[in-house]
Amino acid sequence: MIRTVDLHKRFGETDAVNNLSFSVARGEIFGIVGPDGAGKSTLLRLLAGILEQSSGSIEVMGKDIFKDRYGLKENLAYMPQRFGLYEDLTVEENIYFFGRLFGLSRKAIIERIPALYSFSKLGAFSDRLAGKLSGGMKQKLGLACCLVHSPGLILLDEPTNGVDPVSRREFWKILYDLLADGVTIVVTTAYLDEAERCNRVAMMHNGTFITSGSPAGIKSSIGGTMLEIMTDNVWDCGKYLEESGRFRNIIREGSSIKVFVAGRDKGMTDIKKILAGKNIRVHGIRESAPSLENCFMEITSSGEGE
Repeated sequence: MIRTVDLHKRFGETDAVNNLSFSVARGEIFGIVGPDGAGKSTLLRLLAGILEQSSGSIEVMGKDIFKDRYGLKENLAYMPQRFGLYEDLTVEENIYFFGRLFGLSRKAIIERIPALYSFSKLGAFSDRLAGKLSGGMKQKLGLACCLVHSPGLILLDEPTNGVDPVSRREFWKILYDLLADGVTIVVTTAYLDEAERCNRVAMMHNGTFITSGSPAGIKSSIGGTMLEIMTDNVWDCGKYLEESGRFRNIIREGSSIKVFVAGRDKGMTDIKKILAGKNIRVHGIRESAPSLENCFMEITSSGEGE
């Protein structure tokens, strides 16, 4: 569905996207995760044909996006990070407006509306002004407007940013329903727990992908073992481990600390030696399964992302 080769976008002296080559298969959810300023939004705007690359190439559905920009956009939808609909129009007026922008007839829009209301649960709010909707409902309306012309490719820029947990789950259920219909989805997110839901994930840092693959594949590629230390004094425990210089990344989570070690038994022995005589009460040390967030922090702290 998407193929880029040496894609590069520069703003002045800043390389927002730096020589990216990757592909997205048809019918998958491809997640792009990373911190603010990593280049995620710029990359999506390039894929949508809104920005033109400084160098490199972008193919969408086998065609150069800048040679057939308007033809491709008939089968593509882009949902920006910020709410971009008209707040002084009702829910239904927004859907009609965007349907007409894509050249649909009034009859075609009327035929599509029941399906759009069905997944979004916005039917009861069809006469409500878009500006009066909650954050989650605004995102669902934005997605409904993206889908009014039945695109095969959807580009979503942090669609659940600032949305409550219940609405986030509902939004992802909608995405899975679309995936079942054969739609290809590229989604950027700052929530690494959401990236676990994607078929494949690319971790973006400083304009480039530092790693990519399935969530399980990324976790297994880190190497080593993650140990979890249960303690009453998380901050002092973390401080002593940092001062030892033996661990690149100290992860504090609630009442425990997590660290990556080369070997389980040696790691446990080293930790016990470091904390011995420090008046730190340790309730236990155990092996723990890393999350994608843990992996991202380990990769970036090791310098591989520079």
